[in-house]
Amino acid sequence: MPRDKKITLLHLPLAYWASIAIYLAMTAWYLFFYYGFVEGRHSAASWLQLAWNPETDYEHGWMVPVLALYLLWHALQELKGKSTAPSLHGLWSVTLGGLLCVLAARTQQGRIAIGALPFLLTGLVWCYWGGRAALKTAFPFFFLWLAIPLPGFQQATVGLQIFSAQMAHWGATLCGVETILDGTNVSSANGNWDTFNIVGGCSGIRSLMALLMFSVAWGYLAGKLALWKRVLLGLSAIPLAMLANAFRVASIFVCAEYINPAFAGKTWHDWSGLIFFFPASLAGLMLLHGLLAGEFPLFGKRRTVVVTRRNTTPEQKGEKA
Repeated sequence: MPRDKKITLLHLPLAYWASIAIYLAMTAWYLFFYYGFVEGRHSAASWLQLAWNPETDYEHGWMVPVLALYLLWHALQELKGKSTAPSLHGLWSVTLGGLLCVLAARTQQGRIAIGALPFLLTGLVWCYWGGRAALKTAFPFFFLWLAIPLPGFQQATVGLQIFSAQMAHWGATLCGVETILDGTNVSSANGNWDTFNIVGGCSGIRSLMALLMFSVAWGYLAGKLALWKRVLLGLSAIPLAMLANAFRVASIFVCAEYINPAFAGKTWHDWSGLIFFFPASLAGLMLLHGLLAGEFPLFGKRRTVVVTRRNTTPEQKGEKA
């Protein structure tokens, strides 16, 4: 394979294109046309589509491939004009992906088959364009893992339900609404409205996973920040989503107390996520990004010292002497 060439798709030899096309065709066949999952009735891709449902709290799953394509385009823009050194070391990643595909077929686990895809794609880039290109494109490929519903993930909603109920009880008290907390049941201390039960849908787990998808992509695109700041920005969705959901639930109690219980339990409950949760969470991400980037300094303004150097002519040097 030629080395030290500029990364450009248009100048690849025909043999390159043919081998890449065959590799991608085999991968696509396995993902879309091999019906070895869910008792042999679905392919890995159709299993994933079925898994994006309210029961798994992954209704946002279809957005992950869309964002991954944008992240891949962004990575390719950074690779323009860079040198490439194809390497057979990429076969290690390809081999690992192939072994995962075999394991998925033997166990009929669609999530393992989808999980193998980033290894297959990263290995392909590594073999044909080298380690630099593989490192740049690995994140968009492995970003696809966020589209895979985790097994037993719904069990985490119990802890989030209790946390949301406790925080909402505290938040309502701050707004002058006295409530009685009994597990995940919250009722009015004055009997002004019926008991609200913080069920699994109000735990915030669905919103947490959707916001985590955005924050991870946000952290990746914040390329000017240090690595630890980008990781912190990506993981900040967890506390932001939990707090924003708790205050959203608290707003339902406040609405029931001061406006109308029926309106709070139906209309405001259904729309408060779009009106309150996501704007508040995204505003928190923007604020944190600004703080990490130094745009909103906490301890005074940063001072920038500009040093200018003036060139002097030999005549001016003589005058000074």
